[in-house]
Formats: sequence, C-alpha cells, structure tokens
Amino acid sequence: MELTSKKRLQLYAGRSNPALAAEVAECLDIALGDPQIVDFANGEIRCTFSESVRGSDVFILQTHAYTVNDSIMEQLIMIDAAKRASAKRITAVIPFFGYARQDRKAEGRQPITAKLVADMLETAGADRVVSVDLHSGQIQGFFNIPVDHLTAQPVLVDYLKGPLGPGPGCVVVSPDTGRVKVAERFGKHLDSDVASVYKRRAKNSVNQVEARGILGDVAGRCCVLIDDMVDTGGTLCAAADLLFAAGATDVLAVATHGVLSGPAIDRIKNSRISKLVITNTLPLPSEKQIDKIEVLSVAPLLAQAIQAVFSDSSVSEIFGGENLA
Repeated sequence: MELTSKKRLQLYAGRSNPALAAEVAECLDIALGDPQIVDFANGEIRCTFSESVRGSDVFILQTHAYTVNDSIMEQLIMIDAAKRASAKRITAVIPFFGYARQDRKAEGRQPITAKLVADMLETAGADRVVSVDLHSGQIQGFFNIPVDHLTAQPVLVDYLKGPLGPGPGCVVVSPDTGRVKVAERFGKHLDSDVASVYKRRAKNSVNQVEARGILGDVAGRCCVLIDDMVDTGGTLCAAADLLFAAGATDVLAVATHGVLSGPAIDRIKNSRISKLVITNTLPLPSEKQIDKIEVLSVAPLLAQAIQAVFSDSSVSEIFGGENLA
C-alpha cells in the first residue's frame, strides 16, 4: 500500500487578541479553528479542538496580555491539547512575548522569568516559536527549539515614509542607548540622522526612569522616537520633554507594542507628543483609544511568516535579514 502525504495548515487562537487572529486567518485565506475554550467556576481552563489536528501543522496564536498570566496558561493548555491530539508540528505564535523584560538577574535573588516561560512552552509541546520584536533578541537563546524573530519595522517604516509621516529632515531618536542600533536601522530606511536619549533607571524601583540628556543635534527638527514597547509612557514622555528643551519642533513616537498600562494614556494625552504610532500585537481597548494614538496591523507580516514556516522556506528573507540584527 502506498500513501501520499499531504500537508495541512491549521490556525487556532486564544482569547487575548481575537481581532488580530481573525485578520491573520483572512490574510492566509483559511478558516480560523475553534479551540472551544471553557472557563470553569474556579478559574480553570479547558480546550477541546472542534476538529481533528492529527498530522497537521498547527499554529497557536496568542499574545500575552490581559492578563499576561492567564493568556500564557491558556496558550500552554492549547499546545498541550494539540500535542495529545497528535499534531505533526506545533508552532506557538506570540506577537507579544510576556515577561520579556525579566531576561536577566538585575539584582540578587531575582528570577529570569523569560527563561521560565520559554521552558514552559517547550514542555507543553511547542516545536517552534514565532514572535515579534522581543524586548531582548537574546531571549531566542532561552529556547532549545527554533525561534523566528519577526520585526514590525517594515510596517512602521512604510507609515513614516507615507503622507502622514514626518517628512524629510527628521531625526530618528532612540529613547535609551540600548536601542541605538534599532534607531540606526530606521534612520537608514528614512535617510535620517540619529540621536539618542541618555536615561537612568532608579535603583530598587519599578517603571521609574529619569531621562538625563540628548546625544545628537535635534534643534529645529522633527524627532521620531523609536522603541519596542510603551508601558507606562514615562520614558517616552520624559524623552519628548528633553527633545523639546533641546529645540525640537515636533516629536512623533513609534513603538511595536502598546502595553499602555497604568497612567500611560493620561501621560500621552497630556504630553507634547503629537502622535503615538503602535501596532496591533496587543489589543487596544476602546477606553484607551485616543486621537493621538494610531494602530497599524502586523497581520500580513505574521501571515507571511506562518506561510514560510508551513512551506519550510526562509522567514528572514521576508525582512531582508534585518530581523536578525
């Protein structure tokens, strides 16, 4: 007897960002599967796939947000269910990777939670991980399975080059010295100069950063602040104040992940930042939608990456290798 093997792609999503999942499925021209997730009275979660996944290439999309702990657990349960249902390969698609900032021991007796999350995903049964703009690219090394590290740079650069962008002569600004290389890549695409903000994080504090000075010439120019995420908005708003004090005429902020927790919305609303451009790796609740914030979609990028993984072709070619930098 001779059997012809036929590959089958199936996409499932958790409940943290259903709009993005639906858009990715539309870009792939496939139906989004139903994981039939049920919450029990005591808070436990159960997943029962509505169709067979035996022998399939299964992609489980879940952004780690609202709440981070619940969404991680939900994805782990879905991965375990797919593994026990004999999926051929399971890829965890994580637009925003939870606990990415806990990637090292900054002080004694602290955990490295990003590594713990990586271990849990592998133990659950993930064969591969796809994520977007990890806070630290070295997190890829926490895994013993392949990791495809995507970047939202093409989406953000297209916006900045478009009619709503800052126009020629702008300065790309890194909000801290650690993001200078990212700012330089943006500057190359925009044919712009690059500057950076020197900041100091207060010892023994959380979400408290003090901007100290500007490295570069921004006087009389429009500045584009580039970061991977906006959490409480403190760093971004403080950097904008410094830029205006140094003579900048306008400040536009761009980030991949709009965490926007705590006082972030009020800070941005009351700041001198003219616009904050983020992507939909995280959902933006209606109460956080203000005129200053514009959301771009990474669904086409995720769909291209999923298609490349499914067809065993190069993911880095989608980004010209810049996702590896």
